[in-house]
Amino acid sequence: MTPTQLTQETLDRLLAELEDLTTRGRIEIAKQIEAARALGDLSENGDYHAAKDAQGKMEARIRQLQAMLDGAEVVEKATKKPSLVAIGTVVKIRYEDDDETESYFVGSIEERREGLTVLSPNSPLGQVLLNKSVGESVSYLAPNGEIKVTVLDIE
Repeated sequence: MTPTQLTQETLDRLLAELEDLTTRGRIEIAKQIEAARALGDLSENGDYHAAKDAQGKMEARIRQLQAMLDGAEVVEKATKKPSLVAIGTVVKIRYEDDDETESYFVGSIEERREGLTVLSPNSPLGQVLLNKSVGESVSYLAPNGEIKVTVLDIE
């Protein structure tokens, strides 16, 4: 599996989230479960089932973070305007036969930015856009056939 590429800022944020979930989060869920158990019959105890559901979701997020961070690779933020599409850039493209443009942030969903759709570098479009420059056109295979796009800008 390809390692998740993250900026140092995002890596630090995810490590802090993992630490919080594995310490404070687990303690609080355990207290909620214990309080719900004290209410009696567990088969019809909505508080107990809600707490167990929250525990399951939290443990799933912990496993997701651990898997992502185990193989994480730190990438540097660009200090100048990039000339090629790379992880961490925002790429503006136009689909063939369409006047509208789309802007995507290329990278991990954990690096998401306000108002931008995240484009995974492992997706078909992400793979063909990597290392392309402004003005280049590329094609990729989508479920409904081949699609051609042109790179308009890279930030």
